[in-house]
Amino acid sequence: MAFKVNYPYHNHMDVLPTPLRLGAHPDFTGRGVVMAFLDSGFSMHPDIAARVRLHVDASTRDIVEQPKVIKTDMLSWHGQMTSVIAAGNGHNSNGKYRGLASGADLVLIRVGTPAGEVKEKDILRGLQWLVKHHREHNIRIVNISVGGDFVSNNPHHPIHADIRLLVEQGVTVLVAAGNSGLPNLVPPASSAAAITVGGYDDHNSLDRSLWKLYHHNYGTAYDHSHKPELITTAAWIASPILPDSTMEREARWLAPLLSDTRLGWQRLLEGGFEDIEDIDTDETTEHLHAAIQARINRYKLIDDKHQHVDGTSVSVAIAASVVAQMLEANPKLTPNQIRTILTSTAKPLPNTPHERQGAGVLDAARAVIVAMKDFQ
Repeated sequence: MAFKVNYPYHNHMDVLPTPLRLGAHPDFTGRGVVMAFLDSGFSMHPDIAARVRLHVDASTRDIVEQPKVIKTDMLSWHGQMTSVIAAGNGHNSNGKYRGLASGADLVLIRVGTPAGEVKEKDILRGLQWLVKHHREHNIRIVNISVGGDFVSNNPHHPIHADIRLLVEQGVTVLVAAGNSGLPNLVPPASSAAAITVGGYDDHNSLDRSLWKLYHHNYGTAYDHSHKPELITTAAWIASPILPDSTMEREARWLAPLLSDTRLGWQRLLEGGFEDIEDIDTDETTEHLHAAIQARINRYKLIDDKHQHVDGTSVSVAIAASVVAQMLEANPKLTPNQIRTILTSTAKPLPNTPHERQGAGVLDAARAVIVAMKDFQ
């Protein structure tokens, strides 16, 4: 019995790297651009560690600036995912799963509380730090892959106000739309000044006829502008497994089963089951195979270091990485110019309402080309 890789077309297709998936411009990596990420936690993953300028722990009112991420826990996974998908250099995949902004420098801002919550007051702490310090670190892009508490159409909401101030001061702010598929938005996705990003599911294929809208949130901002502004790929994206986690420990034994079932199974029999939680080795071979296949599917394993993920947290990170490419190509771009380029070059997804997709599918290569030509 062979083990199936948890891909949409597992029998003939690997998980597509983001540069190939987006048809991205090959000559730009965001070099010289500083990106900030607001998220629930981070790690010094090998794909980004050398380019982390600063870690800001804003998980409490006593904000601490650190030269690197000091503590890694289970809350670190989400921010590791977004930062590495956007800006990883592919160190752990021999370059295969690098981000489009693999040359950018990073400022990582933890806004999740020690209890694992991310409330509006927590997001606001991170934004307030950015308002005070973005010039000091030359931050040009802010990626926000977390959401607030309640729908707000108030232009004076503190989150809306701080994002508006950042944009006025030359910082492009990109925000995940949310994943519930409902016609409502919470701050910061409801900020008129931010670029709110939704998603589509490309089914791990370059065939556009297979692409379908992702179940992201949509609606209007306080100025009645439609959100999201655009969409980009939000599913089947390679993401690093959190180092030193249960998943990483189990993946070391499970991943060999994806390429060589006989050898991988022999390794498991020789001791790997001790590292795989809640697997009953006294079961019949058939039931044991089923349990192992279920674990591979649950983890959505690609190999021993990567899984595939989905969500607008992913799509906004990819959009932010394209903005880093644009700013490398033309550092003079303003946030409003970047918004105009992204929306004017996007291509509508067929048979999809405008209010659900905004301008349409992000065209990564075209956005960079227009950034160079039209805004010199």
